Amino acid sequence: MIDLHPLVERAVAHDIALHTLDVRVGDDRRVAAVAPTRGHDVPQRMFSVSKTVTGLAVGLLAAEGRLSLDDPVVRHFPDLVAGHPPHPWLEATTLRHMLAMVGPHRSTTYKVRGGGWLESYFRVEPTHPPGTLFTYDTSASYTLAALVERTTGGTLADYLRPRVLDPLGISPGLRFLPGPDGFSHGGSGLIGTPDDLTRLARLLNDGGVHDGARLLPAEYLAAATSPQSDPAMQTWGGPFRAAYGFQLWLPPAGGWLMFGMGGQIVYGDPEPGVTVVVTADSQAAASGDQKLLDLVLDHLVGPARELVRAGGEAAAPPAGAAVTTLTWPTPRHDAAHARPLAGTWAGRTPGSGPADLTLDVDAAGGTIASSDGWSIALDTTGPLTTRIGEEPAVVTAGWSAPGTLDVRAGTHGDELATLRLRLALADDGALAVQSQGFGETLDPRWTFHAAYSR
Repeated sequence: MIDLHPLVERAVAHDIALHTLDVRVGDDRRVAAVAPTRGHDVPQRMFSVSKTVTGLAVGLLAAEGRLSLDDPVVRHFPDLVAGHPPHPWLEATTLRHMLAMVGPHRSTTYKVRGGGWLESYFRVEPTHPPGTLFTYDTSASYTLAALVERTTGGTLADYLRPRVLDPLGISPGLRFLPGPDGFSHGGSGLIGTPDDLTRLARLLNDGGVHDGARLLPAEYLAAATSPQSDPAMQTWGGPFRAAYGFQLWLPPAGGWLMFGMGGQIVYGDPEPGVTVVVTADSQAAASGDQKLLDLVLDHLVGPARELVRAGGEAAAPPAGAAVTTLTWPTPRHDAAHARPLAGTWAGRTPGSGPADLTLDVDAAGGTIASSDGWSIALDTTGPLTTRIGEEPAVVTAGWSAPGTLDVRAGTHGDELATLRLRLALADDGALAVQSQGFGETLDPRWTFHAAYSR
């Protein structure tokens, strides 16, 4: 039995929203699998888990003889260096360097809200020779995805579909968000389900073989899961400092790790046959990614290994033996603190926050809408599954102090983001509002301090 209570309690204390959790050992026997209002078949953005999938596509192309990992990247993008002689360090950069995150740039070359992502890799001045320093560079993965699509004439997902995805039973909706120049965002844009990640993890643990058929090239997979570079200068915490393969982290205790921003975790260890898949949103917690990974390694990976070593049959734990639902972070609530707020409230701090808010809230919940066009439904009795704009969302709320309403909203689709909102009614009748938005692509207007009055 794996006791899930410590992980769940500590995650909630850090304001981390756990979406799903799946632990398997041996021949794919599930020993823990829980979810709150989401299911394991509900798609969401997986961020840098995308990098591993992109790397697998490059490895397949190499096995097919359509490229070599030792090819200089500039050879595949002659149009981007024509008329712009590449820097010698860029000219020396190979696909192998990019896969191992030892390219020539100090960091990602593009700006998330800017254009020309692909071009930036060839235009931004290198800072060091390739092969010398580990630098986590999402633009390298984006460029590799563009290479796959230029080579195959289709999308990254289309190329992988008949070779890997369909044989594994991966959901037909798996896709990549596009970058601004139209290529699949192979560094951070994967949209898939937790179950998709579990199937992919099992394939890697099984050496790339599924139902007796080899889906992934053995040579590439062996290299991808072996140390190719040294990330010891990383400041993200111990699990990220031991070693790096090809678009895969290699934790110090063994196994391999895919990791996406916000806490999208895929861990595998072939020898004991352990796979762990966790999806979450940890962006609202300071160093939340690292805190969640430490919790997962301590409270899921470690116990799963112990279960195998103990020789347990790893049957699912009996009913009531472990947490069966995940607790969504929820503000404190005391109905006695509620102060009904209704009508339209005009902003008193121009340039900070929406021009006005329309409120209809009481002890049970209600709605908050803004002149910016957003609307949030609330329910203080428990998590409310709803939508904010086009995105699926879970909202929790509570009256945490007299006249103070706290709201927490998490979107979990193409955009993974968390919003924390506090409305506090002052003695003079003014309504103070603090809003905090956490998310890579979330509009910065979600973060503000403002005051309103009737």
